[in-house]
Amino acid sequence: MLIRVGHSPDPDDAFMFYALAKDAIPTGDFEFTHQLQDIETLNQRAFKAELELTAVSIHAYAYLADKYYLCNCGSSMGDGYGPMVITTQAKPTLDSLRGKTIAVPGKLTTAFLTLSIALGGEFNPVVMPFDTILDVAQAGEYCDPETGNVQKIDAGLIIHEGQLTYAKQGLNLAVDLGKWWGETTGSPLPLGANAIRKDLSLEVCEQVHKLLFESIQFGLEHRKEALAYALEWGRGLDEKMADEFVGMYVNEWTLDYGERGRKAVAELLQRGFEAGVIENLVVPEFIGAD
Repeated sequence: MLIRVGHSPDPDDAFMFYALAKDAIPTGDFEFTHQLQDIETLNQRAFKAELELTAVSIHAYAYLADKYYLCNCGSSMGDGYGPMVITTQAKPTLDSLRGKTIAVPGKLTTAFLTLSIALGGEFNPVVMPFDTILDVAQAGEYCDPETGNVQKIDAGLIIHEGQLTYAKQGLNLAVDLGKWWGETTGSPLPLGANAIRKDLSLEVCEQVHKLLFESIQFGLEHRKEALAYALEWGRGLDEKMADEFVGMYVNEWTLDYGERGRKAVAELLQRGFEAGVIENLVVPEFIGAD
C-alpha cells in the first residue's frame, strides 16, 4: 500500500523521517514516498486530503479534524521556546509589535495563531515563504514577486532554524512565543504534528503510526547518521547548531505527546477559539495514544 508522506524541508522533520526515507527499517506491506514542502503548503494540501500521512500545523488541524487524526508521535513541541518575532528595532518588546506590519510564514501556522492570541490580533500580517522572512525583516521591506509592489515590514515571525541564526543578521528578539506561552499557560506549546487520513482503516492508521514511531526512534538511536541526513536541509546551520535544533524539536515529546502534551493541544485549540482566531472549538482525536 502506497503511503504518501508530506513534511517540511527542515532538519527536524528530515531527522524524524530518516529511517523511512532511507529504508532503514522494514515497512512490511507499505511503501512510503516523500514530498517535501513548506508547512503552509502542506496545510493547504491537507484540506484536499491529498496525502495519507502529512505534517500539519496544530492551527490548521482545527479545520482538518474531519479528515485527519493527529498521530500521538511526530509532534514538534516548544517547551519554553518556539517561534520568535524578530526586528531591527533596538530593545523590542511584545507590546511594541502592536499595530506593526509583520512578515508571517502563513496564516494557518501555529506561530501565527500564537502571535494572534498574544497580540489580540493587533498587527498587520504579510504572508511570505518562511525561508525569506529573515532577509525581509533585515531589509525592512518586502517586494511582492507577483505585483512588484514594495511594502514596509516592521518585524518577522520566524520558524525553523532561523530561531538559532537571526542574530547573525543583526536582528533583535521581540518575543519568543514558546516562552511567552509557557509563562502564560504553564504548558508547552504544540506547534506541528503528523496527521493520518481518517478514510484509511483504523488498522492501517495504527500500523502507519507504529512505523512513524519506529522511524523517530531509529533516528534518536542512530543520531549521527540521521543528523548527517538532516543537515541537507540545515540552511545556515553547522553540525553543532543542527544537533541543537533537532534536539529542540525531536525528543521525548516527539515519541509520545503523553497526557500533558495532548492536553496542551486541546488548550491551544480552545484558547484560539476563545480569541476568535479559530472558528469552531475542536476536540483533538489522536491515533496511537494509550
